Amino acid sequence: MDWECCWSRDEITPDGCPYVGEGEEDLYSSHRRRIVEKCVECPRFKNDLARMKGAGNPLTEVLPYILTEFQEQKAQMGAMLSFLNSKTREIKFLREVGLVLQTSMDLDEVLSVAMTAITAGKGFGMNRAFLLMTDKERRNIRGYLGVGPKDYEEAWRTWEDIGRSNFTLKELAKNFQKTKLNSEKVKFHDILGQLSVPLADQGHIFNRALRGKKPILVENALNNPDLDRGLARILGVDCFLVMPLISRNRRIGVIIADNCITHKPITLQDMQSLETFAFPVAFALERASLYERLQEEVDKQKSANLKLREQQELIVKMEKMALVGKITSSIAHSIRNPLMVIGGFARTLLRGTPESDDKRSYLESIVRETRQLEDVLSEVLDYSESLFPVMDLWDINELLGNALAELAATLEQAGVACLKELSPELPMVRIDYKQISYCVKTVISTGLSVMAQGGELRVESLLDGDGVLLRISDSGTSLSKKAQEALTAPFYQTQEMGAGVGLSLCKTILERQGDSLSIVSRPGGGNTYNIRLLTRKENI
Repeated sequence: MDWECCWSRDEITPDGCPYVGEGEEDLYSSHRRRIVEKCVECPRFKNDLARMKGAGNPLTEVLPYILTEFQEQKAQMGAMLSFLNSKTREIKFLREVGLVLQTSMDLDEVLSVAMTAITAGKGFGMNRAFLLMTDKERRNIRGYLGVGPKDYEEAWRTWEDIGRSNFTLKELAKNFQKTKLNSEKVKFHDILGQLSVPLADQGHIFNRALRGKKPILVENALNNPDLDRGLARILGVDCFLVMPLISRNRRIGVIIADNCITHKPITLQDMQSLETFAFPVAFALERASLYERLQEEVDKQKSANLKLREQQELIVKMEKMALVGKITSSIAHSIRNPLMVIGGFARTLLRGTPESDDKRSYLESIVRETRQLEDVLSEVLDYSESLFPVMDLWDINELLGNALAELAATLEQAGVACLKELSPELPMVRIDYKQISYCVKTVISTGLSVMAQGGELRVESLLDGDGVLLRISDSGTSLSKKAQEALTAPFYQTQEMGAGVGLSLCKTILERQGDSLSIVSRPGGGNTYNIRLLTRKENI
């Protein structure tokens, strides 16, 4: 019989079967494969079977059953092969993601990998995902991060970029962490802010998923009696998946995933795959969070140790200062009495000596040097007294006004113009009035010492955060860094400034009261002395 189909021939020519396509040329010589892959579904083969039945061939009653069974088996094998390929990709994908989740201690890296895996086409392919995590007090579960497009145009651009990049999932996650993580937090800030639920609310779907340790697929959310409709309105979708994150019976949070753009149904296989993925994610998030908290505690400990070391150094410094104070006070009191006697007799003799007397210049020199020694002794005694400040609330502008009034004659003698810019309504400052007044006058005297005859001195007071800033600026020679350091060293001696304890004592006084002194030399000439007084400070 002349058959229409090529099933009866071992080999055929290219024009022997119109159903062999390009790339399948090996079927021309493979009889068995050609029958299995082409002939059983070929219309010509069906015509041949009909002709065989008409000819009374007994096999025509059996062949249809065999062919039907064969086709069913073939379909089942195809479905199984597709399932195995899908599972192979999933295992490969989970292995790739798991390597990062098992080793990373960086919370942002774990978040990037997890959320990219859920939303990327090379991962689970969900359109959008939200991560909610329990807070440190373990009282609430709060929105932490959202990932995905907000509309179709953004989704299309994202899919095009991913298609062109051909990145692996790990590379996609790294790129997401570097370029998009912060912007995604901001993009979904409005939704995340509303996704906050107390852990005590046992009826809420998030807590039900955590308590049951199983994912919950929500369908027809707007009409679901077991669901708060407000949640569906916040998410803007009617179907979503709630995936609990549990690590060693510890509630880490939940992941909400949906297909807000494609509206593709969430299948049972999607749920199972995400459930398999949820455990390593929960474990990695817990470990990264604990590591982050550990780092915070380590930083606190380092800060406490640094503060303790500073306090210990301060105690040692104060003990040395106390010893210096006792020595200087003892010496000063021993010298002061004979010095006052010498100065007093010299001034008395000077008043009784006429201008024409040759001895008058000697007496004037004795009086001048005695006065200088008295000033030095006064500074030394102030150094000793600075260890025991008397604190009270004072108006700093009034203090500045009084200090400038006391130095008015000195400023006039030096030909220096003083400009005052005092901010009104400054808060009262808790200080030792006498010591801070001494500091202000010492700083002004220091500024005058580097100014030539004439010049300008600017005194300012202004609010500076949690303190009041006194800024005193001169128009003299800019001090070098070395000179600035020497000025704040006890009994400094520099070519510019001579010797004394002035600014060193000021620095000590201010530090004892929780305040500070700094010197800034301006490139164009002149120096600025900043005294910063805290408005609130602990009892000293």
